[in-house]
Amino acid sequence: MPPLAKVYEALGALGDGRVRIEDARRASVTSSDGAKIYTVTYTVTSTVETSADGIEISSNDNASFWQGYLGYPAIAMLIARGLIDADRDAIRALTGVPWKELNTRYRHDYDRMLEDVLQGAAARGHDVDAIRAAALSVFEALRKLAPRQGPRQRPPRARSK
Repeated sequence: MPPLAKVYEALGALGDGRVRIEDARRASVTSSDGAKIYTVTYTVTSTVETSADGIEISSNDNASFWQGYLGYPAIAMLIARGLIDADRDAIRALTGVPWKELNTRYRHDYDRMLEDVLQGAAARGHDVDAIRAAALSVFEALRKLAPRQGPRQRPPRARSK
């Protein structure tokens, strides 16, 4: 399971309109600073023995490649495809967050980063408890969905601006 902060980042990516469904198997997700475009692919499998559906996801974001857990692009794609429900108010509350900048500033200390993000959301009039509950709901849905990680793909290089 990814850190909970990746769910917040996924919600922000959706709010910013940075998730684009390419076709039945692929989506692209632009980083918050616009420097990278990540590719997410997924496959739904069904086995006769269990008659259970399974989802395999591959993404070329840093977390998926280096840390081995689903990064925010994969989580955002699952929400965009309707495989996981997400609260629209929480998505709106996390729009415009400079995730890359904050990850760098807080040296990937996700607790401190989320504290900053939620303080900003509260200052803009959003209900922080509702945002937390929405993120936890997505996190639990992700746990239940239990997608398998597909082949690791090297992250893209930053695009020139």
